[in-house]
Amino acid sequence: MQKGLIGKKIGMTQIFDEKGNAIAVTVIEAGPCTVIQKKTAENDGYEAIQFGFGDVKQQRVNKPDKGHFAKADVAPKKVLKEFRLADTASLNVGDILKADIFAAGETVDVIGTGKGKGTAGAIKRWNFSRLKETHGSGPVARHAGSLGSCSDPSRVYKGKKMAGHLGCERVTIQNLTVAKVDAENNLIAIKGSVPGPKGGIVTIVDAVKKA
Repeated sequence: MQKGLIGKKIGMTQIFDEKGNAIAVTVIEAGPCTVIQKKTAENDGYEAIQFGFGDVKQQRVNKPDKGHFAKADVAPKKVLKEFRLADTASLNVGDILKADIFAAGETVDVIGTGKGKGTAGAIKRWNFSRLKETHGSGPVARHAGSLGSCSDPSRVYKGKKMAGHLGCERVTIQNLTVAKVDAENNLIAIKGSVPGPKGGIVTIVDAVKKA
């Protein structure tokens, strides 16, 4: 990983290219991200950079975190995330990274927490097919159907696709294109959709599987 940022999803809109074609984009407030901690192989066993994003009131921070921020001599941050960057030597505690580290045309991966859907049936959760709503099917058109064998093994296998909680999971969308960067306002417009609701926290990193 060469670079990364923490951001907040603002919402979706559209922009127009040079030919007048409309492009659906997601606007993300990316940064400013402050370097809170620099982990080294000697002290921690691995190299990484911890970024902080979003200011938070002092009274909303517990004592351990207050000491953590005081050691870095930075204001308390709402979100902390680690990035294992290829070049950690170039960054120091207190450095600030903004949206201009990315440029239009670059390919990125966006990581976020998907929207929670609550308890969902097998059709919505696993894309099951409905039963026929003709003679004899009864009021079970959206039920899951048979769950397994009879006397052998006399149980339902673990991992069986059934109704249950849907959403609220970590989702990564790969190979998205940066359409536009507004460095002055720390905004990045990315083609297509990204995980999560409006106001959700997302992570933008350079693409692992570049096309």
